[in-house]
Amino acid sequence: MLRFILSRLMMAIPTIVLVAVAVFALIRFIPGDPAALMLGDMAQPDQIAAMRVELGLDRSMPQQFLIWAGDVLRGDFGRSIVNDEAVLPLVVSRFLVSAEIVVVAVLLASLIAVPAGVIAAWRQNSLTDLALVGTATVLLSIPTFWLGLLLLLLFGLELGWLPVLGYVSIGDNLTAGLLYLVLPVVTLVIHEAGVLIRMARASTLEVLRLDYITHARAKGLSESAMLWRHAFKNAFGPTWTMIGLILGNLLGGIAVIETVFTIPGLGRLMVDSIFARDYPVIQGCLLFVSLSYVLVNLVVDLLYPLFDPRVVAE
Repeated sequence: MLRFILSRLMMAIPTIVLVAVAVFALIRFIPGDPAALMLGDMAQPDQIAAMRVELGLDRSMPQQFLIWAGDVLRGDFGRSIVNDEAVLPLVVSRFLVSAEIVVVAVLLASLIAVPAGVIAAWRQNSLTDLALVGTATVLLSIPTFWLGLLLLLLFGLELGWLPVLGYVSIGDNLTAGLLYLVLPVVTLVIHEAGVLIRMARASTLEVLRLDYITHARAKGLSESAMLWRHAFKNAFGPTWTMIGLILGNLLGGIAVIETVFTIPGLGRLMVDSIFARDYPVIQGCLLFVSLSYVLVNLVVDLLYPLFDPRVVAE
């Protein structure tokens, strides 16, 4: 087990380094001069040159990367060009808002979709299976932004049951915070449940065809015991991997939902920073999202042996 954990940790290190290099390089390909942007349109050439020296933009790319990587390791992601605010606290505060929505949505989607997928596999080719698979196909085919707008129109404008736009932190007001979370969470749950139902069904079907399931049935084991005690545990591994991928993708790709519901999360911050050409914030957001994705998948890999001990044995 220790060898397995160390191997996964060692594999994550070069991935993180490559992510950092990619983020640094992508920002350098953006058109425009950060020094000129910070000083404004009225800046003189000598002022821009002095600012470039101060920002280290006059150095070679490898030197700039090493300086930037050293600052990042010390927790210094730079300062925003727009409001002169430290990037790291800004990114973390916005990330917590996004994580609040994403974690709840993925948890609810998993609790609903995984049992539904197992039942669909157990009742393969029955009316129940066809209904669940058809529903899942429809759900994952609906664009999240369109679904979010429909929910806003129905429950916000027509029925008036839920707030239409804005955000209130749960820490500030529990009741209001939960009300503001309902629509974005439901939007994500509806879409991601379709993916998880199909994944859980496929992995369960594969397990139900194995010899030990036939043997368990031959011994007279009840269908419910066979399904949940034996089949589910071995079928959950691939679904667990998919849950991790969905979680990582949503943490970095929730900008559309946050824009639709005007939620001040990390995705919204990244979109606003792109329009403002706030390079340090864009770079900080990209790096934070990329590292979050890597770490989420690392945790998924480390926990995988709980569902499939054969992984460690290999």
